[in-house]
Amino acid sequence: MKRLTDTFGFVGRWILGIFVGLGRIGIFFLSTLRGIAYPPSKTGLVIKQIYFIGHKSMFVIIFTGAFSGMVLGLQGYYALSKFGSEGFLGSGVILSLVRELGPVFTALMVVGRACSAMCAEIGIMRIDEQIDALRCMAIDPHGYLVLPRLMAALIAFPLLTHVFDVVGVWGGYAVGVKLLGVNPGAYWDGVYRSLEWQDIWMGIVKSLVFAVLTITISTYKGYYAGVDRGSRGAEDVSEATTSAVVTSSVTVLVADYIITSIML
Repeated sequence: MKRLTDTFGFVGRWILGIFVGLGRIGIFFLSTLRGIAYPPSKTGLVIKQIYFIGHKSMFVIIFTGAFSGMVLGLQGYYALSKFGSEGFLGSGVILSLVRELGPVFTALMVVGRACSAMCAEIGIMRIDEQIDALRCMAIDPHGYLVLPRLMAALIAFPLLTHVFDVVGVWGGYAVGVKLLGVNPGAYWDGVYRSLEWQDIWMGIVKSLVFAVLTITISTYKGYYAGVDRGSRGAEDVSEATTSAVVTSSVTVLVADYIITSIML
């Protein structure tokens, strides 16, 4: 009987912990949005974060997009050649990239490169009491630290996603046409005829949702680094950063399924 009671107690605490966490991150997000109405000006901070999130992620996005398109070209040619339908390779590449791989891979790459750094930076500010110092100076930490990153991500994520898509299409072209001999006219005709505004819109919506989720989760983890345990050490920052990357990546995949199921 005691074991059963302990089991129910553990499950109950786990469920309550989930709801408490969701409630706190919801309040954190709303507090961030409230910072729009308060000084200081966010323009310079937003531009700085666009450079950090967008420009500094460009190389990894181009590199990943190129090889993703090349893999799609190889796999698509292998599958389509069994049915004598190699001419549809362009359709398969463009739809896979714009609808799924572009937004998802872009978000995952930015999480690994930029969001982890954001979490660590804010976490260090937490353990060094710099966030408390901002409050002492009557500066809202949410509006000063989180909001510029969120606004920058809403601009940078869709642009990076489109760069990924374009590079991926050319990667598929390089493998499918130049290496495997697919007719170039058929490839580009498939790209042109298959891509519709609904496909582009789905990619944009996903990139915007992923931007909100990943930035909110990463900054939230850094903001509360060590707070629950009442400690202020380097270990708390490392744990928060690891948790931010894992949670953001899993959330991106879950959100991708939900958005796809709604918009298809």
